[in-house]
Amino acid sequence: MKKYVGFLMISLLSGVLTLGGYILFVDEDAVFVQENRTIPAYTPVNMNSLPADANADFTEAANKSVNAVVHVKNVAAVRTSPFSSATSQVLRGAGSGVIISPDGYIVTNNHVIQNANRLQVTLNNNQNYMAEVIGTDPKSDIALLKIDAEDLDYLPFGDSDNARIGEWVLAVGNPFNLTSTVTAGIISAKSRDLGMDENISSFIQTDAAVNPGNSGGALVNIYGELIGINTAITSQTGTYVGYAFAVPSNNARKIVEDILEYGDVQQGILGIRGVQAASVPSDYDITVSEGVYIDEVEQGSGAEKAGLRSGDVIQKIDNVKIRKFADLTGYIGSKRPNDIVTVEVIRDGNPREFDVKLTKYEVYQIKAIGLEVTNATPEELRERNVENGVKITRGLTPQMQNEQLYGTIITAIDNIPVSSVGDVEKIMKKRSAGEPISVTFVTPDGEKQKYVWRR
Repeated sequence: MKKYVGFLMISLLSGVLTLGGYILFVDEDAVFVQENRTIPAYTPVNMNSLPADANADFTEAANKSVNAVVHVKNVAAVRTSPFSSATSQVLRGAGSGVIISPDGYIVTNNHVIQNANRLQVTLNNNQNYMAEVIGTDPKSDIALLKIDAEDLDYLPFGDSDNARIGEWVLAVGNPFNLTSTVTAGIISAKSRDLGMDENISSFIQTDAAVNPGNSGGALVNIYGELIGINTAITSQTGTYVGYAFAVPSNNARKIVEDILEYGDVQQGILGIRGVQAASVPSDYDITVSEGVYIDEVEQGSGAEKAGLRSGDVIQKIDNVKIRKFADLTGYIGSKRPNDIVTVEVIRDGNPREFDVKLTKYEVYQIKAIGLEVTNATPEELRERNVENGVKITRGLTPQMQNEQLYGTIITAIDNIPVSSVGDVEKIMKKRSAGEPISVTFVTPDGEKQKYVWRR
């Protein structure tokens, strides 16, 4: 047990790469409106049709991109005087966006349109449209908008998995209504984790200049394909100082398609808890330094059903090299529940392959007490000798992380029994802010406890 607790602390601390300084990236609650549409299919570029010096010429990629990148303004109408009914437009936020279909679907950053009152989109030819929020995913900082227009220039999604470190890219934005701007650089890194919170992120890093007004703009390769949505910068001043980050296009496309088809983001998971192999203590006798060491396999998950077990080190998924946790989360983030992936692991020094069916990730964050919960499996309930409950997956605050409550079952909130994350969400939405909240726990040892949080 002592060894496990020590390793759990390593798990919580590992996988977080803090680049320092100010990170321009904001999360907000999601807004979802379902609509049945499709995004143009990805068509690989025929490399043989490109000029021999394509890697030295950015003009074609820039020409394809500038008319598909728009300016997005979050404006509000406010009264000019308490004694007058006259109103004026006040700018709440601004950024860029990328047209991804000829009928007006636009991808931007969630932080650009957060708390939207009225959204105005300006094309590169200075035409203005009012935009509707179709849906958002605050976790990845992606939002989908729609304007009422046809036959628009748009950028096709490229395959971000094929992007290579050192490859030339363009960052295209439309900041401050100056029409589109283009900067050039290279891909500096892939699967970059910014360590902004406990969620492992997986960004494309580039040294192409991206400033706050370019947030939500396009990262394109020299063939004019969209390989990322520019999202964040790391800086001590809030402006570009050499680093910029983009959500990979495969992840952004999957989020967009989920919103259009399901109304929310469908996140699949392997069902493991782990840590980078390089962070495992030496007494665990791990012979590889790259990969993800599986510390625990969740009961009832696809990983358990496929035969993965604690001690395995994941090396590849669908033949994609997994060097660190961000590689794993980035690739799985492009998949959906019920997708089957081939996981290659090192077990007892030998390679093994398992076909894993991804399960749906269903969690709810009880921010009032700093805990995240998910649905408990029947096996977990039987182990605790309880009939109902949800399982704590992690602490959201340093204090709750120190409590090491992972695996603890919550059976009731405010004396109301809970059986699913949906039950928890209903209870929390009905509560008034600031009210004391009582939570009944059953620990992994079977001990029943009750706590009350007061503000």
